[in-house]
Amino acid sequence: MNPFTGSLQVERELELPQWRAFVDANPDGNIFHTPEMFEVFSQAARHRPTCWAVVDESSCPLALLTPVEVSVLARPFHPLSSRAVAYGGVLCEPSARGRQALTTLMQAYSRHPHATAIFTELRNQTDVADLQPILESAGYHYEGHLNYLIDLTQSEETLWRRINRSGRQGIRAAEIKGVTVIEGTSEDHVDEGYEVLRGIYARTRVPLADRSLFMAAFRLLTPRGMLKLLLARYEGRTIGAVFDLHYKDRIFGWYGGADRTFHGLAANELLIWHIIRRGQEQGMVTFDFGGAGKPGVPYGPRDFKAKFGGELVNYGRNTCVHAPWRLRIAEAGYELRRRLA
Repeated sequence: MNPFTGSLQVERELELPQWRAFVDANPDGNIFHTPEMFEVFSQAARHRPTCWAVVDESSCPLALLTPVEVSVLARPFHPLSSRAVAYGGVLCEPSARGRQALTTLMQAYSRHPHATAIFTELRNQTDVADLQPILESAGYHYEGHLNYLIDLTQSEETLWRRINRSGRQGIRAAEIKGVTVIEGTSEDHVDEGYEVLRGIYARTRVPLADRSLFMAAFRLLTPRGMLKLLLARYEGRTIGAVFDLHYKDRIFGWYGGADRTFHGLAANELLIWHIIRRGQEQGMVTFDFGGAGKPGVPYGPRDFKAKFGGELVNYGRNTCVHAPWRLRIAEAGYELRRRLA
């Protein structure tokens, strides 16, 4: 039986029209809140999305949480590598009623037994400072996490000038040397992009999501204009790739990178400039770099993203640990795995 709080009801499923309308109308609604992205995760190996919502007496959503249980390792080590990540953070109606609904939602989620997820992480995509008391009271500790946002309403000339000197030089050099950018239109292109990512993640000893995630995103989101795959080519070979998510007036840098063997060709810089320029031409408002690490902690990707002259923001993340002892074992195992890789 669903729990009730006054006229508020906690639901584990939503009708698609109401779900879409709620996310579309909410100014903080992002692509990770959508039913389309929920279905993408549903079709990806080692990903298990869940829907948590609070609705009113008319079954209209007031608050939403869509955590995805992600596991790096297969059984029997699944419990030591499983975490729940709400990639879009929480979402609620911007009103007192919405905040009440979010309080009810977080209480219900916290009471739910988390048999496999070591922790739940809320990745805030917007400034949710006004919601922090609700999240903290539910046991979700805040930590700073940076990001770069680029305002695409500026002119192309202004956007170009905001890129630092080395970035502009890299883009020009890439074009002069013959690096080109094409849009991926087939599953073969997805495979090419994934192979680039796999090489990057193997070198940095960071686990990469299964290929099935990217295939599901391509099949489900591309026809809706919600995913763009760009490939950087050099002498017939794919040397860079970017998977970008598109929703409302925002472009989200989901996964991307370039083959380090061709570092001197600046394929990464060319890909990002292509995204910025195309987004500006198409009337998009923001390019979201998708994260820039923790404040005060050296992070190479942040240095790369900084060269494009975006606004540095700190929306942070909120985390609740459900199994502290498993977290300690998992962290020790992860470090050992990186050293041995």
